[in-house]
Amino acid sequence: MNDYSVKERQDRPHLEVTRVRHALKFRLLQVTRVHALNPRFVRVTLTGEALADFESASFDDHVKVFFPQPGETMPVVPEAGPDGPIFDPAKPRPISRDFTPRRFDREALELDIEFALHDAGPATAWASQAAPGQFLGIGGPRGSFVVPTHFDWHLLIGDETALPAIARRLEELPEGTRAAALIQVADPSSRIELHSRANLYAQWCYRNDDGHSNDLLLALRELFLPDGDGYVWAGGEATLMRAVRQLLCNERGIDKRRIRASAYWKRGEQGVHGTIED
Repeated sequence: MNDYSVKERQDRPHLEVTRVRHALKFRLLQVTRVHALNPRFVRVTLTGEALADFESASFDDHVKVFFPQPGETMPVVPEAGPDGPIFDPAKPRPISRDFTPRRFDREALELDIEFALHDAGPATAWASQAAPGQFLGIGGPRGSFVVPTHFDWHLLIGDETALPAIARRLEELPEGTRAAALIQVADPSSRIELHSRANLYAQWCYRNDDGHSNDLLLALRELFLPDGDGYVWAGGEATLMRAVRQLLCNERGIDKRRIRASAYWKRGEQGVHGTIED
């Protein structure tokens, strides 16, 4: 891999990563379709007039999804205040989780959210019984981390929880782009079909019966990385994504400014979501 100098990087301003802020808004949306992509992955299509001004500028975006309380059909959706969400003190705080806006169709007022059905939790419990006519609350995105598509190559790494972001990114990349995806799932039945105009190399890795595997890290060590200026995006289980980031920096020589790694969940815990840094 070429070692681009600081001057050479400055000569390519179109590769600068940018952050975009969005007005905070909460929406009550209704389910119109539910489609199982495989035994462990469900796509839920939501609609509502409140989507008319919805904005999602990056595959890396996430929305806060508010679920109904057990035994109820309508979620409690907060209001947007000057310092963040305002919840009704007379009602229980709603259960919420972060999800990728997989697809948004402004003309049809449709938003797709995809759920990985893994360890028991409120999101899996809801998605397992989701049906048209039900309701969810949506908050955000509050901002977008926009990675240009014009890098010489793109590497996407993740597990089932990162599949919506990976699949969306691959669909957004322009024709002729070099892209690779390393994805770890439970078994071959957990794979989904990936669509892209990019020149795509995809490698699937599988966990052991105990839910652990080093196959993704081994594949990352051996993966060919082309010359030029590339960008790596990774999302998934916190411990694994931290190991991925360390390997990229320490063994593959990737500039940490060209890596975006996120913890979408953490084994043994619930509600974990955040960026992995030094």
